[in-house]
Amino acid sequence: LLLQEDRTALEYLLRAEKSPEYVKAGSEKNNEEIRKLVEAASKAAAVPLSYLFTLKRQERVNEIVEQVMEIPERVERKTLGKTGIAGTERSSEKAGIRTGKKTETPKKNIGFSEKIDSILIHPVFGIPVLFLILYLGFYQFVGVFAAGTVVDFLENTLFGQYINPLVTARFVSLVPYPALQDLFVGEYGIFTQAVTYAIALILPIVGAFFLVFSIIEDTGYLPRLSLLLDGMFKKIGLSGKAVIPMVLGFGCSTMATMVTRTLETKRERLIANILLALAIPCSAQLGIILSILSGNPRGLSVWAGVIVLEFILIGYLASRILPGEAPTFILEMPPLRRPKLSNILVKTYSRMHWYFLEVLPLFVVASILIWIGRLTGIFDLALKVMEYPTVWIGLPPNAADVFLFGFFRRDFGAAGLYGMYDSGLLTGLQLVVAAVTLTLFMPCIAQFMMTIKERGLKTALVISGFIFPSAFLTGSIVNTLLTALGVNL
Repeated sequence: LLLQEDRTALEYLLRAEKSPEYVKAGSEKNNEEIRKLVEAASKAAAVPLSYLFTLKRQERVNEIVEQVMEIPERVERKTLGKTGIAGTERSSEKAGIRTGKKTETPKKNIGFSEKIDSILIHPVFGIPVLFLILYLGFYQFVGVFAAGTVVDFLENTLFGQYINPLVTARFVSLVPYPALQDLFVGEYGIFTQAVTYAIALILPIVGAFFLVFSIIEDTGYLPRLSLLLDGMFKKIGLSGKAVIPMVLGFGCSTMATMVTRTLETKRERLIANILLALAIPCSAQLGIILSILSGNPRGLSVWAGVIVLEFILIGYLASRILPGEAPTFILEMPPLRRPKLSNILVKTYSRMHWYFLEVLPLFVVASILIWIGRLTGIFDLALKVMEYPTVWIGLPPNAADVFLFGFFRRDFGAAGLYGMYDSGLLTGLQLVVAAVTLTLFMPCIAQFMMTIKERGLKTALVISGFIFPSAFLTGSIVNTLLTALGVNL
């Protein structure tokens, strides 16, 4: 330690020299001999020994980091000799000590996993891989299969033709009070809407999303996606670490809002909250919109383009307006691996369990609030108020309930939009405008409450106060432009 000019060792030696026990033991001579040896050894070396030891430490750190990161072309290094003073030939050359020998740095063959790794994080080749995952995993599996085929069977066939008529008939025969009939099996009843939506609509879509997310997570792709998108996210005030809550937001924005606490700075967390509330649709909303627009490629392209543009624009403006430093990005990179079925099932189940504990009571509460609102006339008054901005963006007045339901739950709003689409009440243009506005619309009650918990009431109100007019303004612009250009959707 003294040879390395270690400060702790020097201070310890000075304290020992001043202690009475040290003087009584007669260790002054030993101390003097040690100092002479240290001085002689230091003079004999061509460079300060502390510098040589620092080089060796750094070399060892680099070696460990390369082993963890599995860099394919790492250099074989020699270990320290028994004396712990003589470094490797490479260290000696760095320190200015010539040995007359040249060291070879053999390259390790790049394995298959390293090649895949380099493709996934490549700024050019990594983007097509990302689009392929989005297309197969989210569009085809979640949007077309889960939100289309499975939902159609559960909602229209199983519940629509068998379960709901049976339950309604039995309840009406047992409970002769119209008000209670309306509460439980009416148009917005607890069973006919809340339970039906939760099981027949939300369950397959959210389950499919969390299954895909768990597979992607278990392969180790998410950290590579963070690294791939870090440069783009820096331009909107976020780091690559924000990819995880953003992707999770496509499952449940409430859960993603809670996960934003893992981000480094308050500024980054606030920007992430704004973008999650504004431009990230939850899995149920996303699945329903993808299902509705899957037969209209041009409409789907317009919807996706507007949402992505809004995400980038608002993120860029927020990063310029909000004070604070740019976030740093340090991320552990686990190795790629084949996903384990047990891991996937456990992760999917735990997320589904959490989601339904959170969502089903809110569906019931929303049905009760709608029932109370209809009994008191408040709901009809709110619908009348919502008709003005709804008509302003080119939609029929009866589309107002889609946005009002969307405030209780985004899933409710999307389900209402699906009902209007299924009944043929909207044209192709109106469907795209409604999908854009609904996606950018207010956060649901659950996300609003989570934002209050994470950011405070004032911040939550400011975010919601910005989003409400912004969504309808964007919808109006889209409607005006598409109508003026004569675009047929």
